Amino acid sequence: MNILTAVEEEGAYSNLLLNQVLKSADLSPADAGLATELVYGTIARRNTLDYFLESYVAKGLKKLTPWVRNLLRLSLYQILYLDRIPDHAAVSEAVNIAKRKGHQGISGMVNGVLRNMLRNLDQLQIPEDLPAVKRIALTHSHPEWLVKRWVAQYGEHTAEAMCRANNEAPPVSVRVNTTMISRDKLMQEMEEAGHIVMPSMISKDGIIVSSGGNMALTSWYKDGMLSVQDESSMLVAEAVEPKPGMTVLDCCAAPGGKTSHIGEKMLDQGSIIANDIHPHKVKLIQDQADRLGLGSIETVCHDALDLDTYYPEASFDRILLDAPCSGFGVIRRKPDLRWAKSPEDVEAISSLQSELLSRTAKLLKPGGILVYSTCTTEPKENDQVVREFLASHPDYAAVPPAESMNEEVKSCVTEEGYGIQILPQKFNSDGFYIARLKRLR
Repeated sequence: MNILTAVEEEGAYSNLLLNQVLKSADLSPADAGLATELVYGTIARRNTLDYFLESYVAKGLKKLTPWVRNLLRLSLYQILYLDRIPDHAAVSEAVNIAKRKGHQGISGMVNGVLRNMLRNLDQLQIPEDLPAVKRIALTHSHPEWLVKRWVAQYGEHTAEAMCRANNEAPPVSVRVNTTMISRDKLMQEMEEAGHIVMPSMISKDGIIVSSGGNMALTSWYKDGMLSVQDESSMLVAEAVEPKPGMTVLDCCAAPGGKTSHIGEKMLDQGSIIANDIHPHKVKLIQDQADRLGLGSIETVCHDALDLDTYYPEASFDRILLDAPCSGFGVIRRKPDLRWAKSPEDVEAISSLQSELLSRTAKLLKPGGILVYSTCTTEPKENDQVVREFLASHPDYAAVPPAESMNEEVKSCVTEEGYGIQILPQKFNSDGFYIARLKRLR
């Protein structure tokens, strides 16, 4: 409840605050898992929960003290979406918390609202005859402006599938450090240790782990044999097509997952400049490189817009610009993101992306490849940025996906044909955009 209130009132990041609280709470793994589910699930379903609660809170949900509002959301989430917590236990716990934190009047109100809702559970339904955008927004708990945008961009059916996918738990996927071990050998070791694993269908370096547990706590992670990374994100290094001995620039590299993947693909032979604007994030990149035993990565701390003042023109064989973006492709991992963003954010970020692309493009050697990628589904930040760049840079051309890519991934090329757009429901992976641009002269 305290985490949910801080997220709503102070704009705290749920993942950072949750991790901080769990470290000090000393919970069992099962209870830590439940706490995580309650926080992320309640945030993700906020729209729907509020819609139902509004009819049962006499003075209106908005007028409640923030912690009381979040206590009601948290309790209703358990009742509607979790099947292993008895309804009476959810209500009893809510009343106890209300007594401890508030007074008799608040605990009585919480008890009355939740028990009244329990008596009318069969009536807690989203009306089917609502206009499409409102129905999708309430059923799958997304802001109406975003659903409306997706319906316009992708059609009603696809927009609803995107919203549905954003409420599913992401699978655990790891990337094999092929400089140390093959995927088959690591899968064999994991199976022998009791894990249920299968190869990624879209990345030849990926493994899906469906047996639970935090893979970052395993000896394979500590020894540098694997990294935790989403499958879509693994495709970026494949698009870069780095070869041993090349010079590569990763413009916005933190926390270092794609940088280190490039280093692995280069067999740690060559030079990778990994840049980020924040010193503490540069340290994360270096920590990754050290853990994975990659000496070819050199970390630097600059504003990516100024990189052309630090390096001569045509310095690099490959450039990766994994640009800052609205992040609409990773909503299922960051559920509060759907409530934090606005249409104005998309406008602001797309102009920054265009400037970054223009400033870094001059650093590529003729014949080299620049990969522009984002973790969003927003055409204005993806194809439109690339289209405008190509219109003002006749020395560049969009080129097809990397030959080594899976055929199904290649089929995700956008209508305009500049890049690949993966939507979250396609492969049960993050939404991602990847365009390959070649410097002709």
